Amino acid sequence: MSETAASLRRKIASAGDLESVVRTMKAMAAASIGQYENAVRSLDDYYRTVQLGLVACLQQNEPRTTMRAKQKETGSIGAVVFGSDQGLVGQFNDVMVEFVVNMLGNLPGKKTVWAVGERIQSRLADNNLLSEKNFILPNSISAITPLVGQILIEMEKQREKGEIAQIYLFHNRPKTGAIYTPVSQQLLPLDHAWRRELAAIRWPTGNLPEIMNDRERTLLALVREYLFVSLFRACAESLASENASRLAAMQRAEKNIDELLEDMNRTFHRLRQSGIDEELFDVISGFEALKVPQQWKVQPGRLKGSR
Repeated sequence: MSETAASLRRKIASAGDLESVVRTMKAMAAASIGQYENAVRSLDDYYRTVQLGLVACLQQNEPRTTMRAKQKETGSIGAVVFGSDQGLVGQFNDVMVEFVVNMLGNLPGKKTVWAVGERIQSRLADNNLLSEKNFILPNSISAITPLVGQILIEMEKQREKGEIAQIYLFHNRPKTGAIYTPVSQQLLPLDHAWRRELAAIRWPTGNLPEIMNDRERTLLALVREYLFVSLFRACAESLASENASRLAAMQRAEKNIDELLEDMNRTFHRLRQSGIDEELFDVISGFEALKVPQQWKVQPGRLKGSR
């Protein structure tokens, strides 16, 4: 009994230490969610401003900048997939990989995958989607900008070589009422479908916009900002979703540990009470055994050997 109780005591102590770690990770995940969600909200107004600038440029005469049609015919489809570098995120990477496989399966042509995050790389490889270019996932808001710059440079290189015609973004997005949902966005080319989406945006005032300086240079600058903000927001949303998934996983782990501790404590107290009862029974039994039998008691008046 003592060995079993001692073993339970060690298990209870280990579970308590694990619960402390889980609570710390839960607090860190909650704090990270806040900063990434704030970053996404701060981008909304700027993203809207860039869109309106593009609307103003495209409402005037047709720009001289044209899309490279031959790239769309000969180049492959590039997919930038945001995942996670760390574990304890539940089905975060599995859901994303399943979404990517289904979406790319409906698109014709060769596929080129770029993975952002170590964990997503192995998941993609398991589904015959080998990542040709891997990027390290940022661990803070300030590290997102260098990552976006690296991706944009690589995109430009591949498009200049004519190896990639279309580029899609895949990431998880936080969603009200759920932890996250996988989404995709066609980033390039900026084709007629993209122009139609911009044309559907209404100008916020009754005054017609006018481009004061060189419209061509202004358009190119706005396109660069559009690509940058799109990638930045995709990364920030993915990181917010990752931490939301980790927070949910830690909450489930904390609940399971609490239930396990409750069960082990109940078992420990039961064993301890059983041991106390056994010791009491041994004491009572010993006391009964030490009692002098009734027939051995000395009778008064017979101490001097009277017959």
